[in-house]
This record gives sequence, C-alpha cells and structure tokens, in this order.
Amino acid sequence: MRHKLFVLILITMAITTTLKARELDVSKVKIYEHVLSDVMEIIDTAELKIKLNNAEHQFQQNPSEINKVRLGIVYHETALNLAFFSKTTYKGYAKKSFEQLTELFNSPSTTPELLPFIASYRASALALVSAETKKLQLLGEAFSLFEDAVEKYARFSYLPEFLRGSVAENLPWFFFAKRRSANQDFQAIINKQTKDPEYADWKIISFTYWAWANQHQGKKYREQSLTYLEKAISLDPNYKAGRRKAEELKILFMK
Repeated sequence: MRHKLFVLILITMAITTTLKARELDVSKVKIYEHVLSDVMEIIDTAELKIKLNNAEHQFQQNPSEINKVRLGIVYHETALNLAFFSKTTYKGYAKKSFEQLTELFNSPSTTPELLPFIASYRASALALVSAETKKLQLLGEAFSLFEDAVEKYARFSYLPEFLRGSVAENLPWFFFAKRRSANQDFQAIINKQTKDPEYADWKIISFTYWAWANQHQGKKYREQSLTYLEKAISLDPNYKAGRRKAEELKILFMK
C-alpha cells in the first residue's frame, strides 16, 4: 500500500510540473527576462562584485521571490567568474546558488514563469559545484537537470540550451558525448532566433554566434563562422558580451 501511495505521489508531482511548463505565459517570461538581464552573463568582475553586494542587500531588505532569484543568479555568476580565480574569498558560491535555486524550484508557490531561469541556473550551478569539488557524479546530475530544463522550457526561453551549451563547450575533450550538446544547443538557439528575432537579446546572441564559430573552426565552416563572428562583434559595440572573444577568434582565422 505504501509503495502504491509513493508511486501516486511521484506521478502527481510529475503531472504538476508538466502542467506548470505548459501554462507558462510567454509575455511574462519575457518581462522576467528583462528584469533579470542585468545579473545574467556578467563578464566585468568589478561590476559583478557591485551586483553581488547590491543583490545581497536587496534580499536582506526585501526577501521577495524575484530578489531571491536575482541573488541565486548572482551567486552563480560569482562562482563562474570569481571563485575559480580565488583560493578562499569566493569559494562556496556555486553551492549557495544551487541551494537557493533548488529551494525555489521545489516550492509549489514559485511563479511558473520564473522556472525557466531557476531550472537553468540551478543545473549550471550544480555543474560548477562539480568543478569546484571535483565530484564527477554531480556533473552527470547537472546534465540530467539540464535535460529536464531543455525539455520543459527551451521553447519559452534560450537559457536551458544556452547554459547547457556553455557548460558543455568548456568540458575536457574526454567528455565528448556531453560536449556534442554544445553544437546542438547553440545551433538550436540560432534557429529559433532566425524564426523569431525576439527569442533572445543581443547579449545572448552575441555570445551564441561566437560560441558557434568556436565550435566550428574547421575550413569546412570557415565562411559561416566568419559571418557569425562579424555578427557577434556588431551586436556588442561596448564589449559587454562576445565581442572580445569573437575578435580574437577572427584574428586566428585570418592567420
């Protein structure tokens, strides 16, 4: 009897999660995307430190749902851009991000339109925990979370595929099975952007064009790669996204 009850609970949870994904209001997802855009993909470390202090202060003053999401994302960016260059100061931020976002993900009261952000950054944060702790099992779990996020939310947001592709492209060569998803993910974003120019913002598309070219450095793809690099550069006049890396790769190609 207990076994049947447990199975019933699992089925109910799965149905509830699926319904949440189906009921998303795309216009609301876009609003949250705009609200959160300033804390996503921060490459300026000085700016990131300011964002970290501000996000923590805002959450202390007002521990609202959106401020909790912002803080979880900022913790992720801190782990990605600061923790690996510091022996002590910024260690543990990947775990902080994962725990913060997991609490939101598991809460039945979480706004459904925030789930694409929460699920995607939660998976990426776990991948960062794996890198920091050198526990490969966690990397496998992170990609399972990515798979779930892509299946449920990629049609509403670029984040599941963008973050999975970003993690995959930085893995060592012997993770070739996981690295393949980088090609698929960045191409999928480009395809969706071609059909709907509002699918992703300029910052993400700039990074995506560079990432695609970086994944296709062979002569067979040279012309297309150079076209994408030019687009990555033109979209980012102030060096806030993929321009610097795109210029470096373009010089390498021209040689």
